[in-house]
Amino acid sequence: MGSYAVKEMFLTLQGEGMQVGRRAVFLRFAGCNLWNGREEDRETAICRFCDTDFVGIDGDEGGRYPDADALADKALTLWGDVPGPFIVMTGGEPLLQIDNALLAALKARGFETAVETNGTQAAPVGIDWICVSPKAGSDVVLRRGNELKLVWPQPGIDPQELEQWDFEHFLLQPMDGPALAIARDAAIAYILDHPRWRLSTQTHKVVGIR
Repeated sequence: MGSYAVKEMFLTLQGEGMQVGRRAVFLRFAGCNLWNGREEDRETAICRFCDTDFVGIDGDEGGRYPDADALADKALTLWGDVPGPFIVMTGGEPLLQIDNALLAALKARGFETAVETNGTQAAPVGIDWICVSPKAGSDVVLRRGNELKLVWPQPGIDPQELEQWDFEHFLLQPMDGPALAIARDAAIAYILDHPRWRLSTQTHKVVGIR
């Protein structure tokens, strides 16, 4: 696809889901198809509860990378001289930009690849770990992967219907915000009655890392 618009990229620990606590290069692409990122448009967007700044290319190591090799080289520099490079690609919506060229460049540098997506875009072949976080009112086409992470509660989504999708792990993640405690209690209560699901917490916010 040519160049890649990146909001930010940094070394951290994965904060959510089944890979929580794992050392990772976090690559956040700019742009999303469910909200443009402008607060004045939030209430009319499909996804109204996003807690991420994905607008622009002004974050740490952000910018417009001219090709896949340049982006993969920067990711490897951030990882450092440590075995087992692992990258988490997120957004915004990363599958608007991830392509075969980028995956090939990352693989050539030894990266295990993970993506966190809203599931409205098809995924290119070769991603090692796919986490889909569906949003009510969107058309989810990516209904198989490793991990389904549902931000909860979301009116308009029935978790039991999602259990028909082809995922290894099903996670409920309490929605952050003023009603976090209520959302957490609701998620715990649901999981106690539906043990196929597990609780996902945003541990990076708890321990104070990015």
